[in-house]
Amino acid sequence: MDFLWSLFALRRRYRHYARVSQSGICLAFRHCARPPHGQDWIEVHEAKLCWLQQPLPASARVALRERAITARQLLSI
Repeated sequence: MDFLWSLFALRRRYRHYARVSQSGICLAFRHCARPPHGQDWIEVHEAKLCWLQQPLPASARVALRERAITARQLLSI
């Protein structure tokens, strides 16, 4: 029964963010549920320490995507 409840439970999804300078240099990483405040934070697929103080690769950035439909929204339709 717990398995069924876990299907509909709200889960916080933690995402990776990188702080990038105006010249494209990676300055810091953050792992959080909500986007950090400020314009210089970019969502990335993963946080690699070798990117610190280096230009952030274009392949690391997460493309903007539409919000996924949750199970709760499907049930309300």
